Amino acid sequence: MNDGENSTLGWRRSASTQLVITLIDGPNMPNLGNRNKRVYGPIASINALHEYMRTLGAGMGVTVEAMASNHEGEILDAIHASAERSDGYILNPAGLTKTGEPTRHALEETGKPWVETHFSNISAPPWSGRGLPGGPWESNFTRSATGMSMGLRHHSYLGALVGLVAAIDDPDFLGATP
Repeated sequence: MNDGENSTLGWRRSASTQLVITLIDGPNMPNLGNRNKRVYGPIASINALHEYMRTLGAGMGVTVEAMASNHEGEILDAIHASAERSDGYILNPAGLTKTGEPTRHALEETGKPWVETHFSNISAPPWSGRGLPGGPWESNFTRSATGMSMGLRHHSYLGALVGLVAAIDDPDFLGATP
């Protein structure tokens, strides 16, 4: 660990370079404040979630660029537009979880690490405390993701951000830059 300033989390990055992480929320997430409170908790809106992530990122020396869309084409455009400047991605595929092949492929093509995240535990049965109605679900994204964080409501995003940044900062985790 370096001797840099503590972040708002009491965690220190091992590198001092400014990173850019692109956060993408898929279909149904723009309606976050109106969704099932048992699954999605008290977050008032997608904008509140994105502001939470920007604030956490700033405390870590990370710029979080966030977007949400109900349309896969817009998500693809965001991935393509951000590929040069982004160091990694956090994706909640939401309504694309079981499908979304073009989105998964676009993320793979960036060559950047990315973490799949979900408010719920998509692997849990619906009667469990953190499962989805109609679950369990099998994600089309998991097989390509660098990692996964789920079942912790908005805290899943925090876990994804910390884990992804730590992995990017650790040259032994993701391997040497080509």
